[in-house]
Amino acid sequence: MQVILKQDVAKLGFKNDVVKVRPGYGRNFLIPRGIASLATEGNLKSLAEIKKQQSFKEEKLRKEATANLEKLNGVVVKVGAKAGESGKIFGSVTNIQIADALKKAGFEVERKNIEINGESIKQLGTYSAKVRLFKEIATTINFEVIAE
Repeated sequence: MQVILKQDVAKLGFKNDVVKVRPGYGRNFLIPRGIASLATEGNLKSLAEIKKQQSFKEEKLRKEATANLEKLNGVVVKVGAKAGESGKIFGSVTNIQIADALKKAGFEVERKNIEINGESIKQLGTYSAKVRLFKEIATTINFEVIAE
């Protein structure tokens, strides 16, 4: 079964992609929740028109993302967290805190585009995270967790 995605879906595709899914997944989950629509001939024609109109806008975003990619390489972001004397953090560092730290550094990245590598962060130190700036443009940044 082929469907047209109406929004980005992790590990499946991006908005306006035509993807092949199992019939039950498409019929019982994606379509009823408004995440996707059936890839009929009429829907595919309207999708082609939408993609044609968005190609210029996407090219501009792609150039902007590559420029930010070059700026992000080598940047170490400092994330503050409350910690005890032994260096253990009260709670853990999340992608929301990393997004806020990147925003302070001058990079606008949505929190859903940040994936923290490994397990949850509960100690002070240096860690890495994968940041997706555009569809296929991603980089790994280093961030340092410091005590507030």
